[in-house]
Amino acid sequence: MGTLEAILIGIVQGLTEFLPISSTAHIRVLPALLSWPDPGAAFTAVIQLGTLLAVLIYFRRELLHAFGAWFRSLHDRSARNTADARIGWGIFIGTIPIVVFGLAFKRSIERDLRSLYVVAGALILMGIVLALADRWGKRNRGEADARPIDGLWVGLFQAIALIPGASRSGSTIAGAMLCGFDRAAAARYSFLLSVPSVFAAAVLEVWSERTHLADLGWSAVLWANAAAFVVGYASIAFLIRWLQTRSLAPFIVYRILLGLALLGLMAQGTLAPDAGLSPKPPSVSSNPR
Repeated sequence: MGTLEAILIGIVQGLTEFLPISSTAHIRVLPALLSWPDPGAAFTAVIQLGTLLAVLIYFRRELLHAFGAWFRSLHDRSARNTADARIGWGIFIGTIPIVVFGLAFKRSIERDLRSLYVVAGALILMGIVLALADRWGKRNRGEADARPIDGLWVGLFQAIALIPGASRSGSTIAGAMLCGFDRAAAARYSFLLSVPSVFAAAVLEVWSERTHLADLGWSAVLWANAAAFVVGYASIAFLIRWLQTRSLAPFIVYRILLGLALLGLMAQGTLAPDAGLSPKPPSVSSNPR
């Protein structure tokens, strides 16, 4: 992978990781449109380290308070009732579903679900879910009202983001809004919840796919992460400000139009559903003849 390609993919990652439009979909679609090989789920997970660093710096105070309160609550029951401790427990509990489903369906996520039909369908369906959450969510709660059970609910929505095109931020924002959080609080809760799962996925992929990543070039990984960090930090600030006074409507419309455009391109034969994907290895019969 060349430096320019890596930087472009990093910019796309940083721009779309936090906006509820699916970074995985864009990193899957962009190479397909440009006739580049698909960088793969492993590369996609690893360059999330750049956007993770953006979250850690932007929300450093909130994260320190939440994790500090969570740790104190482990040996001091009276500390469990604080807002910071409840957020900390929500993050802990909310991480469990994506870990369980991610490990259980790892093979499908990395190969079978990267079809552009899946991406297009997930873009459209989660756009509809976001529209319903934006329309019917009560929006009368902030982070201080968070409960551990909210973490489980939003965590289940986060697990949906394992499907390329669903969007981790989009699914978790939708889940949080359906719990009654206002738009800005739902976005902040979404970003805080992302820290353990994104870190764990990136570390796992760096180790398990180290040979493949070395083939792509470690310099490409570093350039992509640097671009993802800079653009991701700006994206967080933009989305928080936007949702304080505006709705999710532009992102919902964009998701649905993009999904329909992909379906149209595939129907016309302009774009193949498996464009850019490496061929599947041939299956070996358990009863050879």
